[in-house]
Amino acid sequence: MHDFDTSRRQVLKGSAAAMAIGAIGSLGALQSRQAQAHGRGPRHGDPVQLEPVPSPYGPLQPVADLTTGLPLLQLPQGFSYRSFGWTGDMMADGQPCPSNHDGMAVVRAYTQGHPRRGRGRGRPHGAELVLVRNHERGATTPIQAAGMYDTGDLGGGQRAGGGTTNLFWRDGQWQEMEASLGGTLVNCAGGPTPWGTWLSCEEIKTNASSSEGKKHGYVFEVHPETERTSGRPLVGLGRFSHEAVAVDPRTGIVYLTEDDRNKAGLYRFIPNDRFGRHGSLENGGRLQAARVRRKPNADLTVANIGDSYWLEWVDIQEPDMDSIAAPAGFPDIGSGDTLSGPFAQAWAEGCLRMSRGEGIWYAHGQMFIVDTATGVDSQGRPGRGEGAVWVLDLYSQRLKALFVSGNPLAGNNPDNITVSPRGGVVLCEDGGSSPDNYGPGARLLGLTRRGESFYLCKNNVELTDSQIAGADKVVAEGDYRSNEFAGACWDPHGRTMFVNIQTPGITFAITGPWARGGL
Repeated sequence: MHDFDTSRRQVLKGSAAAMAIGAIGSLGALQSRQAQAHGRGPRHGDPVQLEPVPSPYGPLQPVADLTTGLPLLQLPQGFSYRSFGWTGDMMADGQPCPSNHDGMAVVRAYTQGHPRRGRGRGRPHGAELVLVRNHERGATTPIQAAGMYDTGDLGGGQRAGGGTTNLFWRDGQWQEMEASLGGTLVNCAGGPTPWGTWLSCEEIKTNASSSEGKKHGYVFEVHPETERTSGRPLVGLGRFSHEAVAVDPRTGIVYLTEDDRNKAGLYRFIPNDRFGRHGSLENGGRLQAARVRRKPNADLTVANIGDSYWLEWVDIQEPDMDSIAAPAGFPDIGSGDTLSGPFAQAWAEGCLRMSRGEGIWYAHGQMFIVDTATGVDSQGRPGRGEGAVWVLDLYSQRLKALFVSGNPLAGNNPDNITVSPRGGVVLCEDGGSSPDNYGPGARLLGLTRRGESFYLCKNNVELTDSQIAGADKVVAEGDYRSNEFAGACWDPHGRTMFVNIQTPGITFAITGPWARGGL
């Protein structure tokens, strides 16, 4: 653990305990207002949404994959898709495709006649997209990549098995994939940069070091040309249970979410180097945490549609500080729980807490931010609800709740988020346990302009051994319908949406009449 003097520890503990009292005070009122909505249908202006609105694209139905012929997804009429990059498929670098597909984005578009430096395998230079895909893997067989961070022993002979793969899509067809980052842990989400790279986040909070003396819980930059990925951590962006990042292209400021139940801050990183290029974030900067103006330790674990707060930002002095024991009096926390080093510092300065900060996406001067567990559960416990979407206006720094689910039918723990070139919001569900009139399984949700959810797609992956053999795949037989969607993203023109199902690990390219329904 870092040297952390006794007096400063007392400041953290004392201020956190005192401020927690005020944070709990408003929780009862929030819960009361939320309970008033129980049993009512969805109406604009309700505190929470209880049911989906009808989809502008029409009802869902099973649709056969154009690659394997299997009915892997339920989609509206007129939509089609191609699967690719299944777990175990052979990659161009000779390795089997890693498992646990997660966050993803299109990071670069090459056009006809544009030579791709460093690739040099004689492929044609047609219109091509490069996607980077995370693999949320723990201690397991490592991914071998040009960019390797930690090859040390994590204990018991285990190695860091997370990382990223780069996928190539050209002229409406999948081409190939190859490893780009290895030696990392639990690469959950991340985000694209305006300069055409991917920031991959480790979703892990630990003070442990490998046999190489390396710790985990960092952000890494991944280049579309795999051999240019360094594997160096961006230490200045903090060490905590990262979920996702998004960059404001106007200022170069990086916004970050933390996924640590009821101990999650909202952060931003102000880089010293504002030129915005590959490697520029390695030149350091200031990590800051969000604080609600005139409301110390504001509690956002329970919310209603339309709730709004004005944010200010506080410097985090030690972004790489170890986790510490939760101070006495910290709300909604069990014995032995810890706060990440950055969050402990933020809380001591009166910063806000969320339940589980997950997806974040930039669009049109705003950050769309997902808290996957906003609300209360059946026992009235905060931060264990169905989730919410917040919108942060980057000019005014006003944070407002756009969507709050009060029922699994309206939204079952949304996670990753994306915004189309037309401004349409898509959410990847993580819950997966909510049956509806289309049967069991996780969903992709769309949001209307008023922030009301509707069903866009449903996981329909249920595989037999004979189907797997016929498709020439190596995944296990099973019903995967409850497994989460992740990594939804669009091509630059909004014609194709790409998305993953984490297990058994499949990537999809979905096309159809997107403009018809506003997405």
